[in-house]
Amino acid sequence: MGNFFIARPVFAWVLAILTMLAGAMAVVTLPVSQYPDIAPTTVRVSATYTGATAEAVQNSVTREIEDSMTGLEGMLYMTSSSSKGRSSIEITFDESVDPVDAQNEVQSKVSQIESRLPTAVQSQGVRVSRSSSSILMVGALVDTTGTYSTVELGDIMSTTVEGPIERTEGVGGVQSFGSGYAMRIWLDPLSLARYQLTASDVVSAVSAQNSTVSVGSLGEQPTTKGQQFTATITAQSQLTTVDEFDSILLRSSEEGGVVRLGDVAKVEIGQEDYGGDSRFNGLNSSGFGVNLETGANAVDTAAAVRAQLDKLSAALPDGVEFRTAYDTSPFVELSIEQVYHTLFEAVVLVLAVLLIFLQSWRATLVPLIAVPVVLLGTFGVLMVAGYSINTLTMFAMVLAIGLLVDDAIVVVENVERLMEEDKLSAFEATKRSMSQITSALVGINVVLAAVFLPMAFFGGSTGVIYRQFSITMVAAMAISLIMAIILSPPMSARLLKPAHGPANFPPGALVQQRPRPGDRRLRSRNRLVAEDARAGASCAGGGARRSVDGQRAADLLVHPDRGPGRADDHDQPHRGRDHPADLGDARAGRGLPAEPGGRRGGEHLRLARLRLQRLGAEPGNGLRQAARL
Repeated sequence: MGNFFIARPVFAWVLAILTMLAGAMAVVTLPVSQYPDIAPTTVRVSATYTGATAEAVQNSVTREIEDSMTGLEGMLYMTSSSSKGRSSIEITFDESVDPVDAQNEVQSKVSQIESRLPTAVQSQGVRVSRSSSSILMVGALVDTTGTYSTVELGDIMSTTVEGPIERTEGVGGVQSFGSGYAMRIWLDPLSLARYQLTASDVVSAVSAQNSTVSVGSLGEQPTTKGQQFTATITAQSQLTTVDEFDSILLRSSEEGGVVRLGDVAKVEIGQEDYGGDSRFNGLNSSGFGVNLETGANAVDTAAAVRAQLDKLSAALPDGVEFRTAYDTSPFVELSIEQVYHTLFEAVVLVLAVLLIFLQSWRATLVPLIAVPVVLLGTFGVLMVAGYSINTLTMFAMVLAIGLLVDDAIVVVENVERLMEEDKLSAFEATKRSMSQITSALVGINVVLAAVFLPMAFFGGSTGVIYRQFSITMVAAMAISLIMAIILSPPMSARLLKPAHGPANFPPGALVQQRPRPGDRRLRSRNRLVAEDARAGASCAGGGARRSVDGQRAADLLVHPDRGPGRADDHDQPHRGRDHPADLGDARAGRGLPAEPGGRRGGEHLRLARLRLQRLGAEPGNGLRQAARL
């Protein structure tokens, strides 16, 4: 497969770019939270029974709803609580149940028994919501001037704020800590007994007369000749003032006597609930809590709620403003931001390590490009798996950075080895390298996957934590293997060179530049040899070209690290002054040509050979280059 992409680099880049685009889309759409959603899916059912005791709510509302919740697929357990005028039931499902499906099933069960609930409960409705029990943020509507009471602020909260906040994306519910206005009817027991009335008679009369009744319209089809308009007739509408409630008729007699609500009760506009009060730093306020919807993005939801509050601020009276008392999103943002910093630092460290050990920008570029491709591809896997960007998945990303470059490094190192040992071009070395190491790359990733993958099969809440960490690690390593087979080979074949020259980065450059013992003495002797070589080449004839060649040979001797003419004092023992190699002619000098002209040139060449022998080098190795030129 590697050879296929070596011949088709454009196709390899297209696959890499598509992977990065999918990952970029996932980064934008993935929910962000501090930890994974460990808690199972929870559906909350709430109902209001105004004026009822906790026991009455338990018997007539809570128990009816509990008995109907049978046959729910994936239900683990159910908890309920009944208080004065309120009923709350939480139904918990296992991880296999989709939250939307769970809410729909519960809503269907509630609809089947809603007709058996008290009329007061039916009129206010039974609410089914899918939200977590924890509060995302707590806000307050605060009066900074002391003009408005808590009741007035609570009325502003219920009429202006609650609805838009509940409709904000990601909000599972809003809990109001204040109380708005309500028409309070305080019954007098003695007056009821005097007129032989009961509380149910009063409730029935208020329900019947405090309603909107439409009796039809005038001028509807078929119309008579000359009909010019139509009008809708309303016989009765809902009551709005205290006097209108006082005038509600409770009983009438044949003699013309009537009993009205004002005769047996005191009617006034008061608080809907006197069970609590709200203060913010000593100021009158009306608080509210925002619950996060199951699976929603905590950071985005908090930002959306703050933006919605900013829009609603324009509709508030003077001196009334929103304050935030508690918000979990800044802590989540800070946690994720710190993980991003750690991720960036890990990338920088990987770059530094690659430069130090590979000693080449070209070789470093191959594994470095694999880092963003693999990371973005891993985000795409998280989106497909339904996970979120949280502390655990980002921690797995940080750990994976050190592993995901290993595959690309193996490719680069083996290509460089083949170019150095077998003297192959980068293209041929890459083709041979992929035929040698593809199975090794697969084996490396299989072994690493065998370490992390078993954690994905843990059960329970602990399994949720380990599963996201494990899947992130395994996905990063798998994509790293794919990129090492698809992208790294064509990059190596076109970026690497057969020789990179001397080391450019520490510590390789420092080791290479460190002076060796005797180097100064060796350079001094080589300069003498170089002078003889230049003189011999000039006197031997051959014009300007021969002089240039002699200069090149001399440079070769002065800088022995540039070619094969290097001689070190410790490489070979010194030969005697009368060694037989010194007495031979130029042809016996292992490649030196005969003296082309003049005795003087031959003497300089022999002197150069003699000094080379004293340095411990073969006489032909130092001057053969000049002779061949």
